[in-house]
Amino acid sequence: MSDLTKNAVDVLPEGRLAEQLGAGRPLRVKLGIDPTTADIHLGHTVVLEKLAEFQRAGHTVVLIIGDFTARVGDPSGRSSTRPLPSAEEIEANAATYQEQAFKILDRGRTEVRRNSEWLRMPPEDLLGLLARATVARLLERDDFQKRMAAGTGVTALELLYPLLQGYDSVAVDADVELGGTDQKFNLLFGRSVQEAYGKPPQSIITLPILVGTDGVQKMSKSLGNYVGVTDPAPEMFGKLMSIPDAAMPEYFRLLLGAEQPAEPPNRAKRELARRLVDRFHGAGAGERAEAAFNRVFVEHAVPDDVRELELDPFLGANGGNEVHLPRLLAAAFDLSSSEGRRLLAQGGVKLDGEPVPAGALDIPASLLDGKILQVGKRRFRRLVVGPPRNS
Repeated sequence: MSDLTKNAVDVLPEGRLAEQLGAGRPLRVKLGIDPTTADIHLGHTVVLEKLAEFQRAGHTVVLIIGDFTARVGDPSGRSSTRPLPSAEEIEANAATYQEQAFKILDRGRTEVRRNSEWLRMPPEDLLGLLARATVARLLERDDFQKRMAAGTGVTALELLYPLLQGYDSVAVDADVELGGTDQKFNLLFGRSVQEAYGKPPQSIITLPILVGTDGVQKMSKSLGNYVGVTDPAPEMFGKLMSIPDAAMPEYFRLLLGAEQPAEPPNRAKRELARRLVDRFHGAGAGERAEAAFNRVFVEHAVPDDVRELELDPFLGANGGNEVHLPRLLAAAFDLSSSEGRRLLAQGGVKLDGEPVPAGALDIPASLLDGKILQVGKRRFRRLVVGPPRNS
C-alpha cells in the first residue's frame, strides 16, 4: 500500500484503496489520456509510472486512449476553450501515444481501449447519461468558476467532458483511476457517474504535475517547455541540462524516485540527464548523449552525427537556384514558415556558426552546400546539393 501511494497528492476517499487492496483480488486500474498532441512527454510519465507500479504489483492496467473525448476537449486547468485537433490528427496521435506508453508499461499485460468504443452511443443512451448529472454539479469545478468570473465563456461541450470521462469508468469497471492534480474534479465526478449506474465507485489517486524545463509552468508541448519520450537522445540530454537548479529535486523525485545527490548542481543535473536518456534510449545512451553535449557546449564544436538535408527540393521556381530559407527551416526543424521568419529576424539562425542576416530570405544553393545550418543551441543540419548520404 505505501509503495503504491508514494508521491501521491490525494488518495480518496480515505481508506477506500486500503479496503480494496485488502480484498485480495487484482484491481482494475484506469488511466485515460486524450491524444491531443503527437508526443508523450516526461510530465505524462509521472502518472504512467504509477500505473506501471500497479501493474508490477499484479493489478490489471487499463489504458484508455481518449479518441472521442479529445474531440470534446478537457477544460482542466484552462482559462479559455482549447482549440480542438482534427479527426485525422487525433487518429495519428492515438497510434503514437499507445506505442510511446509501452516504453513504460508492459505491452503484453496492458488492456488498451479507445473510448470511442462506448461513447459513440445511440441517442437514447446519451440522453440517459445526460440525465444522470445536474448543471449545478458540473459548474462546481474551479476552472469554470474562474472563467465565468472573468467573463470568459464555457461551452456546453466542455460541460459534458467530466460526464463522458466518468462514463469511461463505468464502461471498463474501474476500481481505481489515476490522474494529475488538475484531474481531481474529473476523477471524483467519475465516482458519481459509476454510482448513478449502480457500479461500485472507484478510488482516485492524483499525482503532482511536473514543471516544464522553464521551471515555472507545467510541462506542455504547446508551451515549448517539454521533454518528449521520443526526443533524440542528444536533444533529450540538452533539454534536461536546461532545467533550473531549483526544479531538480522534483525531477529526481517524480521521474527517478530518488533524492537529488548531494553534489554540485551541474554534476547532479548531468546524472539526471544520463539516467533519463538511458531509460528511454537504452543503457549507454546517456553517456553518449553527454559526450555530444560536451562537444557542442564545452568544446563549442559541431556534433559528429549531424543529419544531412538535400537542398534540391527547396530551389526556387522556374529553374532558379536560390533557396527560400523560411521554407528550408520549416522542413529541417519541423517549424512553421512564420516561425522560421521570426528566428531569422531575431538572429537565431546560423550557418557554420555565423548568424544569418535578418533580411536574407533567399540564398543561392551554391553558398549553402556543405554548410551547417543551426537553430538555437542544439539543432543542426548539414546542407548538401544532391541526395543526402547519412539521413
